[in-house]
Amino acid sequence: MKKISILVPESSVMQAIADPQYLFTAVNQFFLAAGKSPLFDVELVGVKKEVQLNNGSYSVHTDRQIKDVKKTDIVFIPALFGDMTSAIKKNEALIPWIVQQYSRGAEVASLCVGAFLLASTGLLNGKKCSTHWGFQNEFREMYPDIELVDGSIVTEEQGIYSSGGANSYWNLLLYLVEKYTNRETAILASKYFAIDIDRHSQAAFAMFKGQKDHNDKEILKAQSYIEKNIHEKISIDDLAKISATGRRTFERRFKQATNNSVLEYIQRVKVEAAKRQFETSRKNINEVMYEVGYTDTKAFRDLFKKLTGLTPIEYRNKYNKMAVK
Repeated sequence: MKKISILVPESSVMQAIADPQYLFTAVNQFFLAAGKSPLFDVELVGVKKEVQLNNGSYSVHTDRQIKDVKKTDIVFIPALFGDMTSAIKKNEALIPWIVQQYSRGAEVASLCVGAFLLASTGLLNGKKCSTHWGFQNEFREMYPDIELVDGSIVTEEQGIYSSGGANSYWNLLLYLVEKYTNRETAILASKYFAIDIDRHSQAAFAMFKGQKDHNDKEILKAQSYIEKNIHEKISIDDLAKISATGRRTFERRFKQATNNSVLEYIQRVKVEAAKRQFETSRKNINEVMYEVGYTDTKAFRDLFKKLTGLTPIEYRNKYNKMAVK
């Protein structure tokens, strides 16, 4: 029987604790109903016997404390809530235990922004990781030695797993169910919980807000110009002139300030504007394409799909009830 340890950290999201417990317990029930033995021993594990969550609104009783768990097969790190630095500090006692379990052969999986606590262990250094799209910039700043995979739902490397944002962690849970059982059981679980088993990207849900939490006034000026002139073909040379810097210096400073190249930033701003149009208007694909400064239908379609995971038509039909199908 495979032992599953679901951590109950301070400042964690209760649903991200309950969902893996529910899923793997349900899989056990599937096996019992088929006349087979259950496969998973599922436990809630924490530093204390009782952990208060959401300012005391919820109380979670752990099955065992970490000091009593000498060996497990997989450790789940649920999503954290609030300020990430503060949440990690509150859970420092969990870090050496996670490292110890991994060294003893356990696999480790973080759900959503649980990736921050996983990253604080050092186990992800030099490896790939996924987290909620809305926390990617903060994650990169805190953990520059980790390769963050944009838009990914599930990332796996050397027995360490991470998932994208919010409900994306269900896809990681199903991925692990399939790994530990079989495809048939994973499909049964996906139907039982009404989850799309083969969703691979969170790109369609991401909202690009522009990285402006920096102090480079000239780059902010260029960013503002890009956002106000999405209908134009914007050149890097023009932006460098606006910022009163040479092209090479401008490109270097822009990348340093925004974590995007100039071209990437322009593309993302234009696609974000197109997304808003597809969500709220009845305009057709070509009308929206021209409004954000593109004239080549194939180039626009390819870029849109690259950044969102969906074609313009697929995106419009998914998010706009007014859209003509």
